[in-house]
Amino acid sequence: MDSPKRNNGMNDVIPQPLRYDGAGGIDTGPRDIMRDRENPNMLVPPITDAGLVHNLKFSFSDTSMTLNHGGWSREITVRELPIATTMAGVNMSLTPGGVRELHWHQQAEWSYMLVGRARITAIDQDGRNFIADVGPGDLWYFPPGLPHSIQGLEHCEFLLVFDDGNFSDLNTLSISDWFAHTPKDVLSANFGVPMSAFDNIPTDQVYIYQDKVPGSLESQKVQSPYGTIPLSFKHQLLAQTPIKTPGGSVRIVDSRNFPISQKISAALVEVEPGAMRELHWHPNNDEWQYYLAGQGRMTVFIGNGNARTFDYRAGDVGYVPFATGHYIQNTGTDSLWFLEMFKSNVFDDVSLNQWMALTPHELVKSNLNVGPELIDALRKEKWPVVKYPGFSYYPR
Repeated sequence: MDSPKRNNGMNDVIPQPLRYDGAGGIDTGPRDIMRDRENPNMLVPPITDAGLVHNLKFSFSDTSMTLNHGGWSREITVRELPIATTMAGVNMSLTPGGVRELHWHQQAEWSYMLVGRARITAIDQDGRNFIADVGPGDLWYFPPGLPHSIQGLEHCEFLLVFDDGNFSDLNTLSISDWFAHTPKDVLSANFGVPMSAFDNIPTDQVYIYQDKVPGSLESQKVQSPYGTIPLSFKHQLLAQTPIKTPGGSVRIVDSRNFPISQKISAALVEVEPGAMRELHWHPNNDEWQYYLAGQGRMTVFIGNGNARTFDYRAGDVGYVPFATGHYIQNTGTDSLWFLEMFKSNVFDDVSLNQWMALTPHELVKSNLNVGPELIDALRKEKWPVVKYPGFSYYPR
């Protein structure tokens, strides 16, 4: 801890920008005390923070809601988080029967179901169709350009991630929007029906609308003469056996175990109280994070003496530039859960501990001026999450 005033918002002590080394002073001016309590490491940065680092945090709570009959959505793109050029995210909820209309994107869509159940449908370029129900902890992935839909079977909420930071879900290719902007005589000629068949089509994009809850999967099936899609668009992430280490667990999903997902890879990380996602970096792309539960802090080191620490809690989005060193530490009393996502078909990370363990020890000693106390503790096996008795962080 760097400040005796830090309290994680759990009591009435007013936090002040005072560090244990005496740096800082009292803030008596107009201020948002609740916000300061949520961001203790921005109010009182660790003494190791230095230099100029872009903002690497934005909360869905600070975005604008789009409300429709049938559900709502909100998004974080480069407008809200300018550093996040590789990926954008949409938080969406549908009512029972609520429909995210038939549509498609120029980007890949990767999704994680947070709460409830929904039905997804799609076809591919060969006319092979797909229909499935998804529940909490399930993923879906639609390659760029393939048409699909989502319908709530009950109240549901999910995260959508796209492989382009400039993406906006309100600027996608929707069937209602295309119909509305196609002359009716062209629609008539295309489908071979009278123009009167289109008298009641929407006049603009529908986006989300309310419908009745659909029947069973069996009752909704449409037989395609070309068969069903050979690679499933659905993956049950929570059913996947996790990598367990002292302090938590990790479930990695990419094209190796979810073959259709060629544009986005991810990891679901659990960090227990007192544990941390180890010091590491990713050698293949930027990291886009979504915090599911708990609270934590992350310091990102971008080189040349520059590092900055951020606090995160459920509903926040974090971002880590390509190949920059970082860790995520649980600063709460409950497990911290978050998703790491990458614009890549495979998940890759490099462990600082493992790198040092697999480098000639004399070289490590001379480089860092350390002795056997550290060298003998290095691990050749990678532990994505670490926790050591007597060396753990717990909030005051």
